[in-house]
Amino acid sequence: MEVIGFMTNKWVATAIGIWIQCICGASYTFSIYSSALKSTQGYDQSTLDTVSVFKDIGANAGVISGFLYSAVTPTTRRRSSAGPWVVHAAGAIQCFLGYIFIWAAVSGFIDRPPVPAMCFFMFLAAHAQTFFNTANVVTGVHNFAHHSGTIVGIMKGYLGLSGALLIQVYNTACNGEPSNFLLMLAVFPTLLSITFMWFVRIDRTESRNEMKHLNSLSALAVIVAFYLMVAIIFNNTFSLSSWTRFVTFSILLVLLVAPLGIAINAQREDLRMSSPSFFTEENPVLNKPKSANAEDSVEYHELPSDELQTMAAANSRAPRAMNVLEALRTLNFWLLFVAMVCGMGSGLATINNMSQLGQSLGYTATETKTFVSLWSIWNFLGRFGAGYTSDFLLHSYGWARPLLMAITLLIMSGGHIVIASGLSGNLYVGSILVGICYGSQWSLMPTITSEIFGLEHMGTIFNTIAIASPLGSYIFSVRVIGYIYDREAAEKHGSCSGTHCFVVSFLVMAIVAFLGSLVAAALFFRTRRFYRLALQRRVERLS
Repeated sequence: MEVIGFMTNKWVATAIGIWIQCICGASYTFSIYSSALKSTQGYDQSTLDTVSVFKDIGANAGVISGFLYSAVTPTTRRRSSAGPWVVHAAGAIQCFLGYIFIWAAVSGFIDRPPVPAMCFFMFLAAHAQTFFNTANVVTGVHNFAHHSGTIVGIMKGYLGLSGALLIQVYNTACNGEPSNFLLMLAVFPTLLSITFMWFVRIDRTESRNEMKHLNSLSALAVIVAFYLMVAIIFNNTFSLSSWTRFVTFSILLVLLVAPLGIAINAQREDLRMSSPSFFTEENPVLNKPKSANAEDSVEYHELPSDELQTMAAANSRAPRAMNVLEALRTLNFWLLFVAMVCGMGSGLATINNMSQLGQSLGYTATETKTFVSLWSIWNFLGRFGAGYTSDFLLHSYGWARPLLMAITLLIMSGGHIVIASGLSGNLYVGSILVGICYGSQWSLMPTITSEIFGLEHMGTIFNTIAIASPLGSYIFSVRVIGYIYDREAAEKHGSCSGTHCFVVSFLVMAIVAFLGSLVAAALFFRTRRFYRLALQRRVERLS
């Protein structure tokens, strides 16, 4: 029983959440099996794109997962094992059913399903991602309310890396067979989440040196990203033997096991520091006077776990935690939603058309494959970096997170302009800028949601705002990029080469991202008052 109690805490919940985040981003690997899906089912490109749209909708329309989390998770208890595991179980069921039917169709075990049925299977498989993500992210914010940006950045960062991680599994274990990969996507995430979902639980108990251990998890995430970047470049540049790929993958597995070691060390330290013998007059650390101005001697974990919810109380328009219907009636919600349509929509449209863009600008197949693969790394850097940086700026200088959102959207606008220029090498530079800034929106948006509208219905509200991603992607991919490309290609018998194929599209998206930056700035000016008041209350409690 002592072992079970030792393993059921916020630190182990975080490590398990990281593991599940690493394998739940299968929607980012569509390119691995899309050709096999197209050939075995006899689809034309338009039909395949239709199936892909349902993938994007499923991976981003997570409102149901948010409602389920709010319904089954107690918000008044300090510790609770109820809730998160139910959401994980619902995601696991969808993941298995969706991918197992796609695998059966591609492998010929069942007759070719109608296109609407395949769209449903794809939606179901991708929709599981929102359940895993909601359970891990919202639980993390509950457990680390004072460092919500950092924990969201870690969780969202690993989700951004999951596509690259799963592709490493494909290169190592699937023998280049997309059907084997589909079977793995059906079985592996399901088994992992069902086995470990019991450890993902809410634990709002106080923890000492919280930021120290979160920094360790953050440093490890950066190491994993750097290692993956090197592996991707070598794999795309050289022809690696199966033995080399196996060694490379084994090292990656060791790095992915490491979060559990950090979690166990953090829990041991908490238990040691909470033991009666630790709180004695002989302990100079605890007896040392604390200064409200010295960050080294002030720990934010001393505050109650629901401190961030006071932000809502500080705003006269949000006297309490809101549900989704109440949030929908506020201007702050729509400002955040419009900013995400501009940012997430234009960013997703960029990655959806990256391969075609490389071909039109004359990049080789290897070069195109490399910067498409590295998108996961830039996506991770944005997700993790924005979460960590926003916490630092908020706690150290009082800079509200919407300000960082406005800055990243402004940089994204510059990235679109760099891509539109079409100069040699600019596609690499532009994809890095857009990728990092796109990823940052996925980290900033959920955290801002929890701070403006409260924690109680955070999962439902941020998943409602996330609908902006497929909506914006449809507008910019189909109505802007697709329309302009087809118009240019019509004059050259269906294909288009040169900068003119995309220059107007990316200039339009640059303007849109700039407008998104202005909208985020408006949100910053509307909310900076209660951000400042919340920080003021922290200082008063610490002084």
